Amino acid sequence: MDLIPAPQVVLLDEGGRRFTFGPQPLLDAGPGTGTVARWLRRELGAATGWELPAAPAGVSAELRLRIDPDVAGDRGPESYLIDIGPDGAELAGASAAGLFWAAQTLRQLLGPDAYRRAPLPGRTWSLSYASVVDGPRFGWRGMMLDVARHFMPKDGVLRYIDLLAAHKLNVLHLHLTDDQGWRIEIKRYPRLTEVGGWRPRSRWGHRASPLWNETPHGGYYTQDDIREIVAYAAERHVRVVPEIDVPGHSQAAIAAYPELGNTDVVDTTALGVWDDWGITENVLAPTEAVLRFYEGVFEELLELFPAEVSPFVHVGGDECPKAQWKASAVAQERIRELGVDGEDGLQAWFVRHFDDWLTARGRRLIGWDEILEGGLADGAAVSSWRGYAGGIAAAEAGHDVVMCPEQQVYLDHRQAGGADEPMPIGYVRSLEDVYRFEPVPPKLSPEAAARVLGAQANVWTEVMENQDRVDYQVFPRLVAFAEVVWSWQPEPAERDFARFEGRMAAHYARLAAQGVDYRPPGGPLPRQRRPGVLGRPIEGAPPNV
Repeated sequence: MDLIPAPQVVLLDEGGRRFTFGPQPLLDAGPGTGTVARWLRRELGAATGWELPAAPAGVSAELRLRIDPDVAGDRGPESYLIDIGPDGAELAGASAAGLFWAAQTLRQLLGPDAYRRAPLPGRTWSLSYASVVDGPRFGWRGMMLDVARHFMPKDGVLRYIDLLAAHKLNVLHLHLTDDQGWRIEIKRYPRLTEVGGWRPRSRWGHRASPLWNETPHGGYYTQDDIREIVAYAAERHVRVVPEIDVPGHSQAAIAAYPELGNTDVVDTTALGVWDDWGITENVLAPTEAVLRFYEGVFEELLELFPAEVSPFVHVGGDECPKAQWKASAVAQERIRELGVDGEDGLQAWFVRHFDDWLTARGRRLIGWDEILEGGLADGAAVSSWRGYAGGIAAAEAGHDVVMCPEQQVYLDHRQAGGADEPMPIGYVRSLEDVYRFEPVPPKLSPEAAARVLGAQANVWTEVMENQDRVDYQVFPRLVAFAEVVWSWQPEPAERDFARFEGRMAAHYARLAAQGVDYRPPGGPLPRQRRPGVLGRPIEGAPPNV
């Protein structure tokens, strides 16, 4: 069976027998399985033509769904089992989430055509007799999607939720604000999207490139769009983690509301939404008025992302230059008032304020590993991006950690060293490199290792101007990442990449049926290249830091 991620246990019938479905199978959906039943009727029904009517009382159904907490065993609440035999297929989950992952496995078993949106003429559907027992290694299996640098319209986000779910990934981290754009409607501050949602042009390629795309770029999600995204994700057991950057990466907000910036050292009224990549010096002023403004932002945010589906709120906290604070009399007076350790202490004060504010409202703050500098409140979690070191320090200090080291799982990094790679960024991170990524560093103590919630692959979109470019950078590497965070793996050097490549041969057909513009194993197609557009390739192996 060419299943990805690889399940814990697969038992195949030695006689090679198969069950063949009739033209209109019956569905027996047990208590609590209604959401999965609807998903099967909608998604599987589109590809097969099945209506999957409910089985009448006393009539055996070819597809049977049930939730049974006993399925969990020691595999956790997202575990499941599938039994396929002479009377059809039975799917059981330890929870609704586990049952949903069972349905994803069933779809894979039916073959690539099960991902199409209309049935192919004359197609019949059968399954090998088998038993599958499975459950995930990590509870946090995510992808960060940067929609601030290049906006992805709502339907593209919904599509990516489906793609995550198809690979049993359960977290979508949405990077909603940055210097280059503000992407979420905040009703009390309409200029955040009216002004901050648009930039006049975009750098074409890396920031060293002399080329520009002179087309204005922007867009944002209305609050109803966000509600739809969150509900769509929740139905597929994907949590959405919103990110609102503070105190750096905030020029789009300052362009919309100049009073948010350091007005005593720069004419903030002259600032626009940034049209370049990199790190800008324009950061938020450390004032009570700015805190109140962002409390208003987060109040509306919490209404859009309910705690039951979005317990974490990401506040960024990374890459905050201090030059304006050093020059600002207002900032220096605030440092003296607070008694903090200089400008770094001022940034820590900023983050701790929102940690307290979110905790008081039943949420958990998470931020990039810079938030460790200057001390961190007990309940805060850390996204370790600069390497493993921040995650190791956080876990040993008792904080929960999501591992996403840029040297390993930044999918904007190039996939090969060839000259045809479009806008090549960073180190070469091949499919095999990602497959050998290990989220838990061996130097962690057992107690600290338990603090690693899981991992996520990050997709920064400075050089990804549209959905096809995102697809190219994300796939097929996200498939390898999904297996890393779901399947129980041997040590990285011992992983059977050749076997994974063999299973990928079937999986490429699944991706194609879903319309994914993935990078072919042999290299980019002509239309996927961007000849003459500068990137920033880094040679050699990435450091293990």
